[in-house]
Amino acid sequence: MPKTSILLVGAGLSGAVIGRELAEAGYEVTIVDQRDHVAGNCHTERDAETDVMIHVYGPHIFHTDDAEVWDYVNRFQTFLPYKNRVKATSGGAVYSLPINLHTINQFFGKTMRPDEARSFIEAKADTSIETPETFEEQALRFVGPQLYEAFFKGYTIKQWGMSPTELPASILKRLPVRFNYDDNYFFHQFQGMPENGYTAMVEGILDHPGITVHLSTTFTQDQAGDYDHVFYSGPLDGWFDYRLGRLGYRTLDFERFTYDGDYQGCAVMNYGEEGVPYTRITEHKHFSPWESHEGSVCYREYSRACEPDDIPYYPIRQVKEKALLSDYVALAEKVEGVTFVGRLGTYRYLDMDVTIREALDTAAAFLKHRDDGTSMPTFVKPPL
Repeated sequence: MPKTSILLVGAGLSGAVIGRELAEAGYEVTIVDQRDHVAGNCHTERDAETDVMIHVYGPHIFHTDDAEVWDYVNRFQTFLPYKNRVKATSGGAVYSLPINLHTINQFFGKTMRPDEARSFIEAKADTSIETPETFEEQALRFVGPQLYEAFFKGYTIKQWGMSPTELPASILKRLPVRFNYDDNYFFHQFQGMPENGYTAMVEGILDHPGITVHLSTTFTQDQAGDYDHVFYSGPLDGWFDYRLGRLGYRTLDFERFTYDGDYQGCAVMNYGEEGVPYTRITEHKHFSPWESHEGSVCYREYSRACEPDDIPYYPIRQVKEKALLSDYVALAEKVEGVTFVGRLGTYRYLDMDVTIREALDTAAAFLKHRDDGTSMPTFVKPPL
């Protein structure tokens, strides 16, 4: 095969967006994915029993301040209004998250105004912690022990499989506490859900005569030499056959159950207590509030360490993982004709809008380097 075409490994958001941009620029684009569907972890499909639109790999809520990205996704699917309003069960009561004025007043049995609540929480905070270094110190410094115990400690232990004293403060740098009654989980200007699901959106992005998609197809490195350039969105350590060891991830297990009616009255219910084995229950019909369904399908989510055959969700990025990442980055930078992209290729947790923004920027960088006659970098966004 002459080197006049592009290979993208992975038919998720990164591969689809880069592929579409380059196909529109005149390239012949081939995309391979080992799964039997496109859209990666934001894959959606209709539940056969209830007809509810299911987020197969867990909820994905689109939110962004990037107007260009918002316009981009709306080219391929109509996004309808959706505000993520998360609830939490703790101590036998239900509260709103993020912690807001309603949460504070309800939890402490008060009727405080915003300025009173701010002073009240400041008095609860452990001001002896001048420079928080751990997750726990960060939480204690800004909300005090009671709110930390109720909403953060147990959930964090379950989610990350380690004590909050072992996690860096950076995970909780922007502590979600509001001194008003706003319970919208996100701050972003643009928020919504695709009317017919994310898979329909990605299928729309891939609907171009210059793009060929091969599903249920395993990529092997000997394929790379047949193409002008490869964009790889698989695991960074996987490219090197894990020769230095595996980068650490957390994965999720989902326990499905159905309910005749409305099970919990909201899309997401967190469970902050360590004694409850799951982190949350998601009720998927609430992610499409414009639809009406008599039945309901829900999932209990359990977080655990990712094994070799599991789907990696959350990069751990602890000290030892960052050291291993540095070694893999050094190896990757010696590989010619390949750019590593996406959450797995760069070993970072990325929201969907950031993934799309980086994909657009990566495609633009490739076209610029082509015009300049210079080599495309291994990482457009360095993972370190």
